[in-house]
Amino acid sequence: MLKLTYTETGFNLERLVQSPEQLVALRVVLAVRVGQSICVEPSTAAFLLPANLPELSLLETEARRDGTGAIALCLADADFVEVTLHGTWISEGSESGDGVFATVLSDRAEFLVLKLWSETLAATSVVEEVGD
Repeated sequence: MLKLTYTETGFNLERLVQSPEQLVALRVVLAVRVGQSICVEPSTAAFLLPANLPELSLLETEARRDGTGAIALCLADADFVEVTLHGTWISEGSESGDGVFATVLSDRAEFLVLKLWSETLAATSVVEEVGD
């Protein structure tokens, strides 16, 4: 399972072994125990990857192989590809921009999404350090 955690300042992506159902169950129990509202609904999440990543073609191949439609790639512009994932959104309210998004893809697709996203972060960090 891929878990995207959205905050005011961006998002974090991680790969977990638990299922989305287990994650939702734990979040619901936590919300009940602390007296917090919770919203769980089917949704989509999207983020951009640089179009020049060498292994992006491997992810495109995996997206085509996936018969569930849980992942889609679309050219955003000359420099970026938009990755759209279908899954479950968990937040305090349906209008909240902060929350957790969970999806299940094939093992290979999950690995590639995480790898490409990590490479993008590393490249961004180097650019920021050079700019300082």
